[in-house]
Formats: sequence, structure tokens, C-alpha cells
Amino acid sequence: MNTGSDEAADAVAADEAEQAESGAKPLGSRAPEFIQARRALHLSWQVGVFIVGLAVVVAGIIMLPLPGPGWLVIFGGMAIWATEFVWAQLVLRWTKRKVTEATQRALDPRVRRRNIILTTIGLVIIAALVGVYVWKFGLEMPWNIKQ
Repeated sequence: MNTGSDEAADAVAADEAEQAESGAKPLGSRAPEFIQARRALHLSWQVGVFIVGLAVVVAGIIMLPLPGPGWLVIFGGMAIWATEFVWAQLVLRWTKRKVTEATQRALDPRVRRRNIILTTIGLVIIAALVGVYVWKFGLEMPWNIKQ
């Protein structure tokens, strides 16, 4: 019966090779040695880190529809979790890699030129619509216009 552990081991080995090339920190707990040496203390430490990270992530989720830096706070909570949990470290590495790739694509001169052209076209269209509105109704607000 195949439990899939071979694929998981291959993925971990590939990630370890990638981290050795990039000079990234090794995966695993970053708790102090005296905490890691005592199982009960380490488990309490992990529970505390999880609760603090969860509170920060929940605050970020609440900030998404409200004013505030929602995504920044969510990634901060993930960073807190990444101090203790391998799964969070892998998610954070993947996110950093994707953000770096998107940044490189956005800095491509052709993409920047296209974005500037599209922004200019959008601004010209908006200016034309505002001009037509002002020509037709003057500087009246829409809710004050009499039919």
C-alpha cells in the first residue's frame, strides 16, 4: 500500500536542497534550547505560539473588510507561526517566492510600459466622462439634479 511518504520525503529533500542553495534557515522549531530539551515546556511553548499567531491572523482577517493593513497582519501571524511550525515555514517560503516572482514581472519594462499606457487610457476616459457630465449638468452634485 502506497502511503505517499516517498513523495513527501522527495518534497522535503528538494526543499532542503533549495534552502541550502539560498542560505535559508533550516526548518523546525526556533525555540531556545532549554525549552526544546523539556517536552512539556516545549509543548506549552508551541501552544502559546499557536494562540498568539492565531490571534494575529484573526485580527488580520477582521481588518480585510475594515480599515487596516489586513494582509500585512495576516503575514505577520504566519511569521509568528513560522517560528515554531514547519508547515507555516513552508507556506511563508512559498509566499515569499511568489511575491518575488510577481515583483520581477512587474519591474519588466514591457509590463511597466503596458501598465502606464492602460492607466493613461483609463484616465482619459474618466476625464472625458467628467467633462461630459460638467458640460451637461454643470458643477451640480448628482443627487441635487432636478429631472
